Amino acid sequence: MPRYLVTGCAGFVGSHLSEALLERKHEVVGIDAFTDYYARRLKEANLESARARPGFTFVERNLADGELAPLFEGVDGVFHLAAQPGVRGSWGATFAIYVRENILATQRLFEAAARARVRVVMASSSSVYGNAEEYPTREDTSPRPVSPYGVSKLACESLAQTYSECFGLEVVALRYFTVYGPRQRPDMAFSRIISALLGGESFRVFGTGEQSRDFTYVGDAVAATVAAMNGRRGNAVYNVGGGSETSLGEVVALCERLAGRRLELRHEPAAAGDVRRTAADTARIRAELGWTPQTALEEGLTAQLAAGRSTAA
Repeated sequence: MPRYLVTGCAGFVGSHLSEALLERKHEVVGIDAFTDYYARRLKEANLESARARPGFTFVERNLADGELAPLFEGVDGVFHLAAQPGVRGSWGATFAIYVRENILATQRLFEAAARARVRVVMASSSSVYGNAEEYPTREDTSPRPVSPYGVSKLACESLAQTYSECFGLEVVALRYFTVYGPRQRPDMAFSRIISALLGGESFRVFGTGEQSRDFTYVGDAVAATVAAMNGRRGNAVYNVGGGSETSLGEVVALCERLAGRRLELRHEPAAAGDVRRTAADTARIRAELGWTPQTALEEGLTAQLAAGRSTAA
């Protein structure tokens, strides 16, 4: 029975991934530090399903300073999803948190993984591209992050390459493009839109609303993540995009239609670090891992809206 380490297991994607692995009858050692980026009670709720399943072991630990070596005993691979998220919050003095929770934590995990000789599948981000030179954006496009968060994720990719070349560590980096779905972080746009619709509140739009993103349903992101652990190439970078590039304004209109309510909008200046658009070229992951997104935007939003209603009830 394969045994996997999942960091950030109480987070949005990490909790879904843990459940998917358990459903495949794998053992999961889940690690989370419960940082205060958002409420612990939400992360505890994310873990309820995994905790109820056999084969799941939870360890509360911070990768930046906790003892890691014992966690790798008997482990067949590592899914590294723990990170400090968020573009807007990465400026100023708080960048020190991103250095610690993203760069330092990842370096320490790579050290332990290299000694244990296990593959790491790492969550990176489309933020490494910044305002890309071409769309759809391929993995060989020169990265030009425009936020400290994007810089921290690119630094983690550079560390992966360094540990691969110097110590033979296998690392597959997945550049996720705006993942959404049930349990999405409360600071992310879809969560805020749905919360505002269900609560009868207004929604803040940063910029004109014309900015667009390639939205990826969480179930599709999880499928890509599992495929990366099982793929032949031990060192690779893949885009993970849902093929649903849509503007924020169009998303608001779609959510209004699905909810049967109108949303009051409050426009504010565009935030520093927010890119104009993202669109993933997924030819590489389709060819090498046989992965394709399965969930259309309306279908995925319907599921997220239903989950929001259930939580609010």
